[in-house]
Amino acid sequence: MQKKSENLIKISVDAFGGDFSFASTVPATLNVLKQDKNVFVYLVGDKTEILAELNKNPLFKQHQNRLEIVATSQVVEMDESPVNALKKKKDSSMYQAINLVKENKAAACVSAGNTGALMAISRSVLKMIPGIKRPALFGSFPTMRGFTHMLDLGAGVEASPESLLEFAIMGSVTLESAQKIKKPTIGLLNVGSEDIKGTKEIKETSKLLKESGLNYVGFVEGNDICKGTVDLVVTDGFVGNITLKASEGVATMLGFYLKQAFTKNIWTKLVALIASKILKAFKTKIDPRTYNSATFLGLKGVVIKSHGGADVYAFEQAIKVAIKEAVANVPKKIEEKII
Repeated sequence: MQKKSENLIKISVDAFGGDFSFASTVPATLNVLKQDKNVFVYLVGDKTEILAELNKNPLFKQHQNRLEIVATSQVVEMDESPVNALKKKKDSSMYQAINLVKENKAAACVSAGNTGALMAISRSVLKMIPGIKRPALFGSFPTMRGFTHMLDLGAGVEASPESLLEFAIMGSVTLESAQKIKKPTIGLLNVGSEDIKGTKEIKETSKLLKESGLNYVGFVEGNDICKGTVDLVVTDGFVGNITLKASEGVATMLGFYLKQAFTKNIWTKLVALIASKILKAFKTKIDPRTYNSATFLGLKGVVIKSHGGADVYAFEQAIKVAIKEAVANVPKKIEEKII
């Protein structure tokens, strides 16, 4: 393979993470290399199996000068304990993909592997940004106005008012630097929009947010997420993860009923054919694969968590998010804001 250019954006990919492993991660990597000539990718995992998958794809020969295999001998299983993965799997594809970020060889890491293990290894290898007590998973949702973003989506379960304030700061900085949203609006997820509603912790968080200098607009409810009322929704990991899974379920259900309705008989199939372009656009808009990524904010490096069941298209989207956040140098921007 040819020598890589120092001017390229370098991403490390855990080739063996997720349900589909290299059958998803390798083709997705090649697709990204085809689309973006400024990217270089480290594929981390078993060299023999990665090469076998690469050689199946005609894109490999065209883009192999911007790709390097980093051979490892271990794999973190999807049901493996985070402690075991951290202590006994240091030559795993996940560990070494993250280590490439620590060594400044890669600007970001992408993995569809075990979430708990990914978090444990990332915190241990990369460390936390000074001033940040705990990380948060940050992701996007399609809305009636475009997109809204939320954290925490499941990095932790509970969060103190101080941690929720940190989440708001990290999310706001990420939107400003990576998404180019000027002064993003921030809402705190609650059971109602009135000031009298919510737990003691939520009310205390709202007070901190009002005093923070952020563009905080107040409480938002669950239906505000899909309305796109604010750019950023802040909540704890317990509520955030349930919201994420529920929204994915709704999207899947809508797709199921649409398909059922348009394949009912020959007449509905004809209508579907006529409206095919509209239906395709609708499917893309609500397809969870399009929003397949969550960033571990708070770390001294960019780590992107892809859904474990990600197919080629979905994993491709996760790599693209990693590129965008690597270019923006999100961790550095957060550190500057916290200090």
